[in-house]
Amino acid sequence: MLHHLEMYVSDLKKSTVFWGWLLETLGYEVYQQWEHGISWKHQGTYLVFVQVEKRYSDIPYHRCRVGLNHLAFHAASRGEVDFLTEQLRERGVRILYEGEHPFAGGEHHYAVYFEDPDRIKVELVAPVK
Repeated sequence: MLHHLEMYVSDLKKSTVFWGWLLETLGYEVYQQWEHGISWKHQGTYLVFVQVEKRYSDIPYHRCRVGLNHLAFHAASRGEVDFLTEQLRERGVRILYEGEHPFAGGEHHYAVYFEDPDRIKVELVAPVK
């Protein structure tokens, strides 16, 4: 069981707006908040976002380097994937693999792929029927 995941972000305010809406829509609640960070919790697992120190901000995140590639979340249904896809579009969030959406992961993988403000890939996957 994953206890928590902590990510350093380039702009805490932007990340808080982006992740706050998404995580709260998925059932997470704000868990902790302090000057340079915030976390959201669901059941026993929480996600932490911390403002990176300026001295470490010279190399931006890239998911193809060593480290985190993406975060994938469970959706309750295909309908929830569709609803959140529209919400993401309304918020100006680019949908990845648009030409293959919602089957970019294969014909049995109904999902939406997108990026957070630091270009961390996020995936929301519906249960397999």
